[in-house]
Amino acid sequence: MKRFLTLLPGIAKPDLKDYKWHALTAVAFVVAGVLSFGAAQLSARVIENVVAQETAKAFAAEGLTWASADTDGLLLRLSGEAPNEADRFRAIRAANHIVSAERILDEITVTPSTDLAAPDFSMEILRNGLDIQMVGLVPWEFDTEVFINRIEAVDAELSVENMLEVANHPVPFAWASSTDFALTALSMLDAAKISVMAGRVEVVGLTGSEEERDRKRTELARERPRDVIASLDISAPRPAITPFTLRFALDEGGARFDACSADTEGARTAILASARAAGASGRLDCVVGLGAPTPRWEEGVVAAIETLARLGAGTVTFSDTDVSLVVPSTVAPENFDREVGALETLLPDVFSVNAQRLPPTGAQLAESEAAALFMARLTPQGAVTLSGRLTDERTRDAVQSVAQANFGPNAVTMSARLDPDLPGGWPLRALLAVDVLSYLNDGTVRVQPDRVEVSGVSGMQDASEQISRLLADKLGQRAVFSLDVRYDEAFDPIAQMPTPARCKDWINEILAQRKITFDAGSTTVTGESAQILDEIAEVLRGCGRMSMEVGGHTDSQGSLDSNMRLSQQRAEAVVAGLLARGALVSEFVAKGYGPEFPIADNGTEAGREANRRIEFSLIGASLDAALAERAGPEDTTAAEEGSVAEMPDESQLAIRVTEATEDTLRPRTRSDDAAE
Repeated sequence: MKRFLTLLPGIAKPDLKDYKWHALTAVAFVVAGVLSFGAAQLSARVIENVVAQETAKAFAAEGLTWASADTDGLLLRLSGEAPNEADRFRAIRAANHIVSAERILDEITVTPSTDLAAPDFSMEILRNGLDIQMVGLVPWEFDTEVFINRIEAVDAELSVENMLEVANHPVPFAWASSTDFALTALSMLDAAKISVMAGRVEVVGLTGSEEERDRKRTELARERPRDVIASLDISAPRPAITPFTLRFALDEGGARFDACSADTEGARTAILASARAAGASGRLDCVVGLGAPTPRWEEGVVAAIETLARLGAGTVTFSDTDVSLVVPSTVAPENFDREVGALETLLPDVFSVNAQRLPPTGAQLAESEAAALFMARLTPQGAVTLSGRLTDERTRDAVQSVAQANFGPNAVTMSARLDPDLPGGWPLRALLAVDVLSYLNDGTVRVQPDRVEVSGVSGMQDASEQISRLLADKLGQRAVFSLDVRYDEAFDPIAQMPTPARCKDWINEILAQRKITFDAGSTTVTGESAQILDEIAEVLRGCGRMSMEVGGHTDSQGSLDSNMRLSQQRAEAVVAGLLARGALVSEFVAKGYGPEFPIADNGTEAGREANRRIEFSLIGASLDAALAERAGPEDTTAAEEGSVAEMPDESQLAIRVTEATEDTLRPRTRSDDAAE
């Protein structure tokens, strides 16, 4: 250093003290740099440890025990073998809560999947009488032995052939409900194919009659679980019709069928088209059945209806191949002769025609014939009165015995007098009148020498058809009879089967007459209200299992909280009262609405009294069944396809009905009237 300095001319030699100072300063800077670098390294290591620890905690909280995390400077390296892609994503997401995504190194591997997707489980149950076959693929956990035991419990004579295969996968949602419903359908149908899937059951079945078909379809719709979609295709075989009968009338009341039979669907369509062309309107029906006497049935019927339409009035009756055409005296004789001649030419040779033009209305019968009359009368209460004239005591005893056999020994009053000079065949007509009366619920059968007149109300939809067939068969080709029979659903035992909609209507009928009331501030049902619960419970016991909401309502007096609480407690008290009376309320829901839904003005005492009420409304599957019933037969399939699970929440809201109308009241029965 000293030598270097001496080589610089003009530069003064530094002092030794200055040299030492500068050396110390340089050393200090070096030491400070070393210390700073060490501190930075230490801080980075501390941060890395914190990040690793927090990531490990996050993995533990998520249950990701397979995952691990290592730090590499500012980077977070994730490793491990994830059971599946979902768990791998969960690990990355958990680490992302600790550090930003760009600082994560994903080195996680995923265990190769060896599991197969769960199959679509399905089972088909085939029943033919006492033979049952089961085929399909079911879950391993589904106990087929228990299910077979349940099938055999339906009938000890059933033979079950199990051809089911199993797969080791979890039982899907609603599988148990579907198999339970399938078992219900199997127990009702002797011939059926039932396809079972998770949450869906398709039933194709066969019954012995249309009445049985309608009844079983209604029962199955009521039994459908809420979480199951049901498709019900239940049919009845074509009936054997003997004699094969059709009767078409055209009078001042319009054009109509009293009875209609067809051998094919095509014949049915053609016959109904000809009837509409003749003036018939509204809903027309024609039974497609077996037993047609000729394959040219359609041709003969259409020709006869068209002939009657041209004549303008009268009736045409087919009983097998016998055709009876009867027109009133208002039809001109020349028109009658011309049209009957044309009809005889048009009809296939297999048919025979008997045509009659009645005498003018002014013409009187002979006095002896005018007095000849036998009348059988049935009241809605089931009482039968037999009056008029019969030929002898033997005939009178026979007629009375038949009536007592049909209506009961205490229901028949015989007041007919004896007249041996009555026309021939009178006993047969009198006995036939009693038989015809059994098709009615309220009506009269009048037997005269030249005709039989039937009028009244029946609970059988095909009463006119069956009566026509009976009269045509028993009275012969030349018989003249008139029918005025009206169908009334109130007398129809099938139409009046307890359904959710009808049960609700019957309850509303009770509540429309008397209210369930409580003492002020009380939730106890006492006094007359207890009797009302007795009546409602009696209705519910006959209705079986159904889903209903019991809603409690109050007036607006008092606080909202207290009213809501009081209405809830009162609704629960009503459900508890029904349970105590043996009603099936396992699917009932008690709901308090307080003053939220007033039906009257809370500003008056009468209005407040009306607002304090209990309401019953259908929910869930029972609401579905009620909507299907209201929709009618045409919409049955669509209604059955729906389910609560598929419907929006609004569809599950209760339908509130506060009034009962006359046409929704429970029909009276003869036993009710007898009890009075």
